[in-house]
Amino acid sequence: MADYDRRGGGGGGRGGGGGGYNRKRRYRDDNEDDNHYRGNNSRRRYDAPPHVRLRKQLIAIAENPMIERHDEISQIANLFTDNWDDDVLLRGNFTDLVLQLCVEQPLKTPFLAGVLMVVNTNKPEAMDLLLEKAARLIEDKLREGGWRDVKLYLKLVGCLQGVLEGEGVFGVLGELFERAVGLQTASSEDTIGTEIVKIILLTLPYVMAAGSPEQVQQEWQQKAADLLENTAIIASEPHPLQAVIEPYHPEAGEENPAQSQSLISLLQAQLQAEAAQGWALSCLPRPWQFPVGEVETVAKLASAKKHVLPNIVIPKTVVRGPRPLFPEVYISVYGQQEVESVPPPTSLASSLIRDALLDTINVLHFNRNATARQLIEVDCYFAPRTFALRGTPFDRLRDIEKSKSTWKPEDVAVDAVFTQLFLLPNPEHKLVYYHSVLTEACKLAPAAIAPSLGRAIRYLYRNAPRMDLELAYRFMDWFSHHLSNFGFTWKWTEWVDDVELSGLHPRKAFIVGSIDKEIRLSFAQRIKNTLPEPYQKLIGPEKEKDVPDFKFANDDTPFAAEGREIAALLKRKAPDEEIDAVIQRIQSQAIDRDLDALVASTDVFVTCVLYVGSKSLSHVLAAIERTKDRLADAGAASDASRTQIIEAVMTYWSVHPGVALSIVEKLLNYSILTPLTVINWALNVQAGKTRGEALAWAHMYELVFNTVIKVTGRVRQLVVKASQPDEMVDDETRDNEVRNMRELFRAIEDSLGAWAGGTKDEMLESNARGEEDGLVRRWGTRWLRVFKRRQAIEEAFLVEAVRERERREEVRKEWEVVERQRREERERKEAEEKERNGANGAEEKKKENGVEGEVNIIE
Repeated sequence: MADYDRRGGGGGGRGGGGGGYNRKRRYRDDNEDDNHYRGNNSRRRYDAPPHVRLRKQLIAIAENPMIERHDEISQIANLFTDNWDDDVLLRGNFTDLVLQLCVEQPLKTPFLAGVLMVVNTNKPEAMDLLLEKAARLIEDKLREGGWRDVKLYLKLVGCLQGVLEGEGVFGVLGELFERAVGLQTASSEDTIGTEIVKIILLTLPYVMAAGSPEQVQQEWQQKAADLLENTAIIASEPHPLQAVIEPYHPEAGEENPAQSQSLISLLQAQLQAEAAQGWALSCLPRPWQFPVGEVETVAKLASAKKHVLPNIVIPKTVVRGPRPLFPEVYISVYGQQEVESVPPPTSLASSLIRDALLDTINVLHFNRNATARQLIEVDCYFAPRTFALRGTPFDRLRDIEKSKSTWKPEDVAVDAVFTQLFLLPNPEHKLVYYHSVLTEACKLAPAAIAPSLGRAIRYLYRNAPRMDLELAYRFMDWFSHHLSNFGFTWKWTEWVDDVELSGLHPRKAFIVGSIDKEIRLSFAQRIKNTLPEPYQKLIGPEKEKDVPDFKFANDDTPFAAEGREIAALLKRKAPDEEIDAVIQRIQSQAIDRDLDALVASTDVFVTCVLYVGSKSLSHVLAAIERTKDRLADAGAASDASRTQIIEAVMTYWSVHPGVALSIVEKLLNYSILTPLTVINWALNVQAGKTRGEALAWAHMYELVFNTVIKVTGRVRQLVVKASQPDEMVDDETRDNEVRNMRELFRAIEDSLGAWAGGTKDEMLESNARGEEDGLVRRWGTRWLRVFKRRQAIEEAFLVEAVRERERREEVRKEWEVVERQRREERERKEAEEKERNGANGAEEKKKENGVEGEVNIIE
């Protein structure tokens, strides 16, 4: 029996054969054999080194709601201090990890501060080490313009204000404010000063939460009041750029879904209200405040050593940094509810919770699953009773006692993601990243997140007509993409009445555009099966065809025979001479029919190229690649033939516009089409044919918007490249691109201005259509607002790029002086230390010589 047990009980052990015999003999000492025969088959436990266990526990801090926070903090702190002398890796790893976590997972910052405060009671030198590193990191980020990192490091140091001597963080915040005032005085359009004030206002609550009520009342309250009085100067003034980032634009007489407010003016008012209540800050956790029963720890924390915050040099000249800075507006997708499911804008909690969530979303962009998990578990990272219980149905919120919170953590998380999805002018990351975060959150907690998303969708759909057009199309993109991840299911019956609206109505346009995007992500028949009967007519039989009809297959079509002939030649990759002969015949016939010969031959040739490549997108791109020289010649021949190229593309793929847009993008890359040609065709030719109805088509907006982004992206690339010291950019090339961009914006403004003002020829010549003309004008106004904002942003970028280059050079020179002074100071101290050590050494040697002399005398 013992032999059977020793071989693993007959099971298939590692390295064993079919009978489970383990060929590797495992020799055990006597103690192991004794344990084995007693029936103790547990494997030998392996204890990881302290620095590994510490890392694991720090990363997971505050994630488990079943563990008491003060117990978890004490355990981590004790693990660190108990192994301080034994594990050299522990010291550096601990401080580095804390500083890394406060940036990557900012929701955990107060809990990291709690660990640091307990550590300070036993190993105060660890706090000195961390503060020194934090100060140097803050300086580095100030020099680089890494403003979010500056805010997050200051947030951690602010939580440690209770163990800092003197002014502590207040001194840094005051000096930052001086820089903000200087920037705002120099230019009212400055955004760096606004960003600095936002950082000050978001850091202040954590500073005030770090102290005891006596400290707050006796030492810090007046300092906070003085700081708020100063920041009010900048926070109360609306920024000139705020008008171009408003999310809603109701018509006269329409209700505004949410009166948007500047984020810093809202934050200023919230902090002033909080100050009037004695800085209760009820939503913020205070993990450094231990229960009364923990007498020893409470006593140690009260008598812990105070530290001097190392000097933080703030450059006199500050830079914008790699991320564009714009004023921010507060928006929420859970407004106008009978029960508050998110903190109201009057509450400071709305800004503090959202700020921590937005930093988490944007910093953890490399791991959407981790981001979604932290969003779902947001209630773990704030004070108890800040939120209602996770998963509470919205209908049950009204039954909650008035003294308790009705804020749903799911709604707060979803609201934060939509804030970034609808951030103007641009969110920090690609829109698809925010799509994926919502998808992951819905997969992790479908029962809790799905109802929250449903209410957000209904709110946005109701307000779609008043929403900024760029945001309306972002909503459409997300909505169709999100449905594609969950079987394309939605309660379409709720919107069935809107199917009968005019195609110009914004809600009908949203429905049509969303269905078209769903078809792009799947196929027509599948989408049709998910829709109720009234929606079926929106998907015609032509959309169910994989390949559009070839118009030259019909003999009644002009140039039908020649079209079929060119298609056959392209299929067998015939030489250009054979194709030229057919094109010449087409041009001769066109002249006989009083048609433009170039336009006619271009239409036939382009349509045939599209037909030959219609099997798939890769086929059509290969066909364009083979014929790009001929297409380029046709495009260069005249404006009319160039316009005919895009006309042929958009006509052939009219039922599948997503394919058409990809082809147009390829033609722009090859310079076969010019951006001006695309804009003219969309806003004048096609919109004119439809008397403005094309302005309500989602793919038409996508075509124009993508073209503008391509042009502005090229200009930005050249400008950024020119700002690099080791890059060479031809000034003439850059100036030409800037000139072309401005010409493009002028053309867009001229065309859209006419549609918005009702002065377009097609509108004047047509019979009065009343409501439909009014809708066309409204579409023109919405389009115009989007591209005026784009133009203003690009012009600001060109100006700012020059200033930024100058500021960086000033910062570099200033920092060279600081580094030199520090180096000289370091060398002076080293010399003094060396001299002191030399003097001590000589004294010791003298004493030793004296002792030796005494010994000799005795001998």
